[in-house]
Amino acid sequence: MTPEEFRTFGHDVVDFIADYRARVAERPVMARTAPGEVKSQLPSSPPQEPEAFDVILRDLDRVIMPGLTHWQHPQFYGYFPCNGTLASVLGDYISTGLGVLGLAWQSSPALTELEEVVTDWLRQMVGLQDGWRGVIQDTASTSTLVALVCARERATAYSLSHGGLQSQPQPLTVYASRHSHTSVDKAALLAGFGRDNVRLVPYDDDYAMNPAALASMIDEDLAAGRQPCAIVATTGTTTTTAIDPIAAIAAVAKRHNLWLHVDAAMAGSAMVLPECRTMWDGIERADSIVINPHKWLGAAFDCTVYFVRDAQHLVRVMSTSASYLQSAADNQVTNYRDWGIPLGRRFRALKLWFLIREQGVAGLQARLRRDLDNAQWFAEQVRATAGWRVLAPVTLQTVCVRHEPAGMTGDWVNRHTIEWAERANRSGRVYVTAATLEDRWMVRVSIGAELTEREHIAALWQVLRECAEDSPALDRCLQT
Repeated sequence: MTPEEFRTFGHDVVDFIADYRARVAERPVMARTAPGEVKSQLPSSPPQEPEAFDVILRDLDRVIMPGLTHWQHPQFYGYFPCNGTLASVLGDYISTGLGVLGLAWQSSPALTELEEVVTDWLRQMVGLQDGWRGVIQDTASTSTLVALVCARERATAYSLSHGGLQSQPQPLTVYASRHSHTSVDKAALLAGFGRDNVRLVPYDDDYAMNPAALASMIDEDLAAGRQPCAIVATTGTTTTTAIDPIAAIAAVAKRHNLWLHVDAAMAGSAMVLPECRTMWDGIERADSIVINPHKWLGAAFDCTVYFVRDAQHLVRVMSTSASYLQSAADNQVTNYRDWGIPLGRRFRALKLWFLIREQGVAGLQARLRRDLDNAQWFAEQVRATAGWRVLAPVTLQTVCVRHEPAGMTGDWVNRHTIEWAERANRSGRVYVTAATLEDRWMVRVSIGAELTEREHIAALWQVLRECAEDSPALDRCLQT
């Protein structure tokens, strides 16, 4: 493809995305394709000869689009908000088009220095003190792995430089809430701790980590000859957006000199609002934090910011020193290759830069406050309706609900919940996520798509009641 052909088809692609965003609300939210349906429409072998780009675009519309669930739809309430705002999309597009890599500062100085600026902007926006340094990673899963590797090396006096974990006389243990994200468990396994050494701490009535239980577990492990290493606290758990008490957990971490990593992937965006910062009181006593701007804040996926208080320790753990990467400027600059796992790094800072500049802090705050207000309004409607329950505190924008009809108990409620959630999703009018809370099925409504307004929340509530209150499971239960 020549630059002139790229210009022509580039206009077509931009028009395609613009039209898609303008009319996404007209599409069914969830894909209706059957397993294997998309694959069956694609050739099993690659083309031997070049194909016209307009034909490729037609196949994108004909084959691929029907197989997508539309995360930017105003009636998407599943998983978490993933707001690829159009300004951020353009930043990502330019990053891909430029095709530069951040192997070292010298390989693209602007890539590094813009990342230093925008991560510091985000630090200021969420109210962290000056000592924190940020680096853009792909996802929170990667950041948590980096955090646990750093914790491991601090606890073992840099075992990586000699015998590794195999040389340690005691097994190292990691502590996380039972409501922490699955990525914490995976990171602990990849960092070499082993599943037997991951401690899941009990939670309180609000589904947040219990600091007293944490302290007891640490004492038990010490008495058993194990070496406590790290605590992963969560600000905004996946299931309910529960808020672990950071200050109390930090006090336990300090008492035992443990690494404290705070997973604020979802709720970190809320800290742009000064009124929300009490949710992570004590955050300055953490060692590392992860925030996902590609969730609620609006950056195009993937864009995770990992903050550390001791950047020198991070570099010591992650640094590489191949001769072809060295330059005379190394002692004056940041080389982000030494701040994470990959050597090559995309120019992700562009999409965060475009987002913050185009929206402004005030614009971002207004959208977040809108979503918080909508979540409270929705929760009020649920609480006021007979047979419906809100199951967890509505701290942010996620509302956990269950329909419990009169005469239906036990496992029938679980079956009913799964069934009506599936009916709602299959309707194409909304998309929600069913999940378990204390071994009982419920439905998570995660509010925060860029286009979602109060009118959409009202329509959602209507759909959920229709699907739940006219349920075949209810009829079967009453006939049993």
